[in-house]
Amino acid sequence: MGADVNVVAASESGCHIFGHGCGFEAPGVGLFSPTPWLDFGLPGAAGVNKYYLVAAVALIIAAAFWYFTTRRAKVVPGRGQSMAEMLVGFLRDQVTRTTMGKEGDRFLPLIVTLFLFIFCMNIMGLIPGLQLPVTTSLAFPAVLALFVFLLWNIVGIRRHGFGGHIKARLVPGGVPAWILPIVVPIEALSNFVIRPATHMIRLFATMFAGHLLLALFAAAGFYMFNPLSQMGALYGALSVGYSAIALVGFLVFTAFELFIMAVQAYVFVLLTSIYLGEAIEGAH
Repeated sequence: MGADVNVVAASESGCHIFGHGCGFEAPGVGLFSPTPWLDFGLPGAAGVNKYYLVAAVALIIAAAFWYFTTRRAKVVPGRGQSMAEMLVGFLRDQVTRTTMGKEGDRFLPLIVTLFLFIFCMNIMGLIPGLQLPVTTSLAFPAVLALFVFLLWNIVGIRRHGFGGHIKARLVPGGVPAWILPIVVPIEALSNFVIRPATHMIRLFATMFAGHLLLALFAAAGFYMFNPLSQMGALYGALSVGYSAIALVGFLVFTAFELFIMAVQAYVFVLLTSIYLGEAIEGAH
C-alpha cells in the first residue's frame, strides 16, 4: 500500500476500535521526517535518510525507462518506443510549442527529463517498501525551482542582455511613468521572489497533503479492523464494515493521487516552459 508502514504501528500493537478504549491517533508530519542513517550534525540538515534512497530509486526508474524504450529504436516503433515517443510528442505539442513556438524544441529534452523525473519522484509514495514521495521534502522541489529560476535569468540575459532582461521583468509595457515607483517593486517581488517560491511550494504542498491523506486512510482502516472485538460479534462485524469503507476510500484516493502526481509533474514543466518563453520574448 502507498502509506508509510509507521502509520499502522498503533493498530498492530493492539489499538483498535471497540477495543480497550484506546483512541485513534492520526498520522502526522513525523511521516516526513525519517530517522537519519548518517547525521553530520549540521544545523538545519536532516542528514542522510530515506529521502536519499527514494530519490536514487526514482532516478534509476527514470533512466531505465529511456534505456529500455529507446535502446533499439526502429523506424516502426515497438510498444516501449511508442510510449517514449507519445510522451515526447505530448510535451512538445502541449507544453513547449504552445508556450515558445518552434524555438521551444531546443528545450524539449529538458522539459521531458524534468517531467519524467518529477513523476518518478512523486510515485515513490505508492511503491511498497519505499512509500515516501521524494517531493514531500521541500529541499527537492526547492532545488528544481532554483534551477529553473537561474535558467530563466540566463536565457533572458543571453537573449536581451542584462539590462534588457531586468527591464522586461520590472517595467510592464504601456504603464505610465508616474506609476512606475509602485509597479516596479511589485514586479520585482512577483518575478524574483514569489515566482520561484510558488513554483516550489505548489509541488511540495500538493504531494505533502496527498500522502498525508493516504496515510490517514490506511491508518484508519487498520484501526477500525477488529473482528474479534471483546464487545461482541456485532461490534466485530461493524468494525469490519468500517474498515472496508476505509479500504475503498484508500483505493479510490490512491488512483486519484496517481493522477495528481502526473498532473503536478505536468504543471511544473508547463510553468517552466512559460517562464522560459517569457525570457525569450523579453518585453511584455
